[in-house]
Amino acid sequence: MSASHDHNQDDAHTGPIKTPKQLAWAVLLAFVVPILVIILLANYVSTDTKPAAGTGALDAQAVAERIAPVGRVEVKDANDAAALRTGEQVFQAQCSTCHASGALGAPKLGDAGAWGPRIKNGVEALLTSALKGKNNMPAQGGGEFSDFEIHRAVVYMANQGGAKFEEPKAPAPAAAAAN
Repeated sequence: MSASHDHNQDDAHTGPIKTPKQLAWAVLLAFVVPILVIILLANYVSTDTKPAAGTGALDAQAVAERIAPVGRVEVKDANDAAALRTGEQVFQAQCSTCHASGALGAPKLGDAGAWGPRIKNGVEALLTSALKGKNNMPAQGGGEFSDFEIHRAVVYMANQGGAKFEEPKAPAPAAAAAN
């Protein structure tokens, strides 16, 4: 190597900061810029256009929604004969889903061959199966229909399949309470 030193080679290894004044500015900006960015982000996040979680928690409407009942009880007069549906109406509303097409092994409406063995067991056995459920058929008791309406539907379907069951009589109205 030569004894003379090339100054152009040293310039390639130096940084952009050449004076102490430049160093002071670089250090100052290295602290100030991130702090300003953090402050601006915090202001952006906490603006009034975005309500914070829980700010409306004590509003009357919010309280009413939280304490609203989950369900409600409807009391039906089981003795109101006008409100009771016929066996055919119950069949159309509930039973036809499976019994019209024979889905899930249900005996089809009017199929005497499928209903024959069931009819031999009697109307009470059919009613018990309808109210408590059997095989793929879910229980029907306690649902939208009263047990009396389910009884009517069972008699309707069985009679369509060849039975000669008598239509159940509507329950007698309850005696008026004495004042």
